[in-house]
Amino acid sequence: MTKIAIVEGDGIGHEVIPVARQVLEVLHPTYDFYTVDVGYHRWEETGCPCADRDIAALKEADAVLFGAVTTPPMKDYQSVVLRIRKALDLYANLRPIKDSGFDVVIVRENTEGLYSGIEEIDADRATTLRVVTRKGTERIVRSAIRLVQNRHGSLTIGHKANVLKSDVFFRDICLKEAQAAGIPHNDKFIDALALDILQHPDMYDVVVTTNIFGDILSDVASYLVGGLGLAPSANIGDRHALFEPVHGSAPDIAGKNIANPIAAMRSAALLLSHLADDPGADLIEQAIQRTLTSGIRTRDLGGNAGTREFGDAVAHEISRLTRR
Repeated sequence: MTKIAIVEGDGIGHEVIPVARQVLEVLHPTYDFYTVDVGYHRWEETGCPCADRDIAALKEADAVLFGAVTTPPMKDYQSVVLRIRKALDLYANLRPIKDSGFDVVIVRENTEGLYSGIEEIDADRATTLRVVTRKGTERIVRSAIRLVQNRHGSLTIGHKANVLKSDVFFRDICLKEAQAAGIPHNDKFIDALALDILQHPDMYDVVVTTNIFGDILSDVASYLVGGLGLAPSANIGDRHALFEPVHGSAPDIAGKNIANPIAAMRSAALLLSHLADDPGADLIEQAIQRTLTSGIRTRDLGGNAGTREFGDAVAHEISRLTRR
């Protein structure tokens, strides 16, 4: 039986993830869904946001559907997201940006770079070590190359090699791997790339870059599809996979039933694709589009539907589509 771990997280995660779970249950009622509770609220209650037993539970799943978690700016607070990525070795963060005129996947290295977690802070200085390894770079660019080969597209390598020696290292390894694979490729400075991908998204296919650059670039590119509330992501390793909306926990709107659940539902669609159910993933996207076309929209898209109401409408559309 396929096992799906559900992590609602914090804030609006408690609202959008149940909606995404609902559409998965419509399509796959026989899946074994189970809840794993982690996040800032757990830290407030117990002093531990993510315990060893929670990591063990996540490792038991065939895939994880993950909501946003709050990470407070406290030097003694361990990031739940970073711990899970490292514990499950989810080294490839895939962020698709797709609309009628373009189809881009940003492939972000997910376990090192400036998010290495190697930091020091004292009264007069704070230091974060940016780690770029040969192993980490080779496996992320090889993941990107496999995507290019499957999509029959091209690879763009994003970097800042004109300033950072670690990016010279990253760029050169990526270029060598792309040349060896015989795929079309080019490289761009990340700041120029951020502008150009907004102006000419149709010119890009697969983009690979380091951790923090990929984080920023994918958030910038989400503008092309309507913002963070619509953008999904996948975190992939050799043995485990986790799927989450790009947006944060948004505590300012939590509990108000106004959060847009589309990013969470699209993350559920990526989960199904990972489990080799592309038809199910396509049904989720079709149902979202049909719901929007019918005039049912959340407030951020100019409508008045709540999170639950929009989710119910999409689930209803999926049921209609599957009865055909």
